Amino acid sequence: MPKVILAIDQGTTGTTVAMMDTGGNLLASVNREFPQRYPKPGWVEHNPEDIWMSVLKGIRGIFKRGSAKPADVIAIGITNQRETALLWDTDSGSSLNNAIVWQCRRTTEFCDNLKRSGAEGLVRQKTGLVLDPYFSASKYRWLLDNTPGIKSKVRKGRVAAGTIDSFLVWQLTAGEQHVTDVSNASRTSLMDIDRGDWDEDLGALFGVPLSILPEIAPSSGVLGHTRSVPGLPDGIPIAGMAGDQQSALFGQACFHTGEAKCTFGTGSFILTNTGKQRIQSKAGLLTTVAWQLKTGGPLYYALEGGAFVCGAAVQWLRDELQIIRNAADIEVLAGTVSDSNGVEFVPALTGLGAPHWDPDARGLLCGLTRGSNRGHIARATLDAMALQNADILIAMERDLGKRLKPIRVDGGASANQLLMQLQADYMGRKIIRPKVVETTVAGACFLAGLGVGVWNSTADITRSWQIDREFKVGLSAAGRRERLASWQRAIARARTGEGADG
Repeated sequence: MPKVILAIDQGTTGTTVAMMDTGGNLLASVNREFPQRYPKPGWVEHNPEDIWMSVLKGIRGIFKRGSAKPADVIAIGITNQRETALLWDTDSGSSLNNAIVWQCRRTTEFCDNLKRSGAEGLVRQKTGLVLDPYFSASKYRWLLDNTPGIKSKVRKGRVAAGTIDSFLVWQLTAGEQHVTDVSNASRTSLMDIDRGDWDEDLGALFGVPLSILPEIAPSSGVLGHTRSVPGLPDGIPIAGMAGDQQSALFGQACFHTGEAKCTFGTGSFILTNTGKQRIQSKAGLLTTVAWQLKTGGPLYYALEGGAFVCGAAVQWLRDELQIIRNAADIEVLAGTVSDSNGVEFVPALTGLGAPHWDPDARGLLCGLTRGSNRGHIARATLDAMALQNADILIAMERDLGKRLKPIRVDGGASANQLLMQLQADYMGRKIIRPKVVETTVAGACFLAGLGVGVWNSTADITRSWQIDREFKVGLSAAGRRERLASWQRAIARARTGEGADG
């Protein structure tokens, strides 16, 4: 049996475990969901033990589904939901509280107070991020303030803090390695992205001792080896790691400056590779580290814009409104109408992300008449998913001062043909879907393969990337301007104090 690379894609609602052969072909994948926890309005938590069990179930499942055996695994790559923060006891390995998920807004007041103190300039200058509860630092602060007995444990050196990637490496290595990669570290608001290291001023600002944070390592290269993992032999190198959006950028083979991808998941995220140049956004976007491929090697950067709710809007229609039975049903239902008939849905169910950054915005369904039906609401939902990304693209091109190349798309919703056509129409440029849309998983495998010498360069990886379908623009420029204007009016109404009487 040929050797394989195992990928662990730890996402917001579930964990996917997949395997790739050394030719770059994805062989099999399994997904295991875990519970979401909403203790208060705007709060989102995960039980870290639920996450770890989903990983172990995925590992068991992949070897039942695939023909490879655990002994065939030559490397493991990890990719993960970013910003989600947790603390665990270094003696027992047990979590000290539930993890605070990236969507959680509980630290809004804390972040607002820092803004009023004038701290946002420092945060943006050092991290490339806005001062927002989305990122990990304020979540660590909340956990440190609200976990019983934590101060004593910190003094005794028994507390480890990390994002999900760090927690998984700790578990996979039986506590031998406390490490993160530069892409995940760049999402915490605690790393200076010019130096690629934790920053004392930021630690002091957020009240997070740097001693509890993991070591920062490159995204490719051996980070540790498996030890005492059920279903896996000891000694497998963990050789690649990146946050999910950076991993998708890598999996889309966007290795050159100006190449961009849009991933459709729980949220949607556009990243553009800016190479070794860090571009500071003036249009409400984020500057983030894309990857570093070897120790001492250069940092590569990206501009990023993310919408917090994308696929989650379809889940809301399914689970709360119950107007569809399955997520895939939305394409058929939306296709029963020619347009949304004036209905607008702003899915600000957890606030608005880029380029607005309004945590107090709330979801809005408007423009309803006696003639509105389920199809119009479904169509308005697909419109919203595409229009959010059009907003981000406009802001991105404003920062770059140039028009971007065709956008590569991936993620589960990229299989929705109607949504992809709407995306091309509202962005006003060609959309390219690859044959392998599980690019987050692919990126983790590629990074791990590079780390153990399966591939020698990104050029080797590029040769395995193939196009499935292109979606060309089918809407006139005038029609696009009209649709975007209606969307902006709805956005204004969803934002606190803006157009509330409209």
